[in-house]
Amino acid sequence: MALRIALFGQAPLALECLDRLQADGHDIVAVYAPEDGSRPDQLAAHARELGLQVFQRRYFQKKSGDAIASALAEYESLGVDLNVLASFTYFLPTEMTDAPAHKSICYHPSLLPRYRGGNALQWQIIDGEPEVGVSIFVPDAGVDEGPLVVQRGGVQIDAGDTTGSLFFDKLAPLGVEAIMESVSLIDKGEDAPRQQDNSLATFQGLVQEEDAAVDFADSATVIDRLVRGCDPQPGAFVKHGEQIVRLYGAALESAADGDPGTISSVDDEGMVIALKGGSLRVGRVRADGGKESASDFLERAGLGVGDSLRAGR
Repeated sequence: MALRIALFGQAPLALECLDRLQADGHDIVAVYAPEDGSRPDQLAAHARELGLQVFQRRYFQKKSGDAIASALAEYESLGVDLNVLASFTYFLPTEMTDAPAHKSICYHPSLLPRYRGGNALQWQIIDGEPEVGVSIFVPDAGVDEGPLVVQRGGVQIDAGDTTGSLFFDKLAPLGVEAIMESVSLIDKGEDAPRQQDNSLATFQGLVQEEDAAVDFADSATVIDRLVRGCDPQPGAFVKHGEQIVRLYGAALESAADGDPGTISSVDDEGMVIALKGGSLRVGRVRADGGKESASDFLERAGLGVGDSLRAGR
């Protein structure tokens, strides 16, 4: 039995789901993709190549009635059996999530009910969680609070993992498998969504600018997790004068040579910043000149071994 599916999401997770769902014989009646940026969105472009109907809307909930009325009108004409939200970053109104016979399923990069919220991956690295997983749930009016359909865990957060590498290398592929399992269960009538245990729930808001500020009073371990958790967005930062300098491509090293915040060495692979109980090798930074190698930035800024950066706070 084939389902009429509306797919909401972004590459790479939704892109892989699109091909897998079609291969399983499901009818993708519409693809909702991000708006084009400097180049065409990958998901939208691929869906059009397949001859599918594509919608690129940024917002689905507005106080102005015109935008939501237009989105609902186009959606209601599709005759959807199931919405699949595959790495979809906007809230849908309940008029859309609850409309299909099988409602909606949504991907979330944590083992719910822990780490509800829009920056779950960032916070799990920042907090030092050893493992992570994915949840497929039925969205309701709350934030990541709906019944669970499928969960898969046991993914180790390695010492070098950033939010980017953890998602693209580990949780996107795992999410595709979990979504496909969920759709299969729904298609066979074998799904049995279970309520989340709210007594175990945690909620972390978005990583704000103040959260991403490096404090050299913190240990090397804490700062390393912050930098990796904020890579690629929003970018943990220190300061040079009043200039914000965001840090990327970090690796924790055991040796510390100098006071916290001091540049202890520079080479072609980046700069090493002394910290409490260790040091941090930083490969790239983003300052006023955009993202560049750390060594290029230091040369441009007139900084070198023995100079100190200011804490972001």
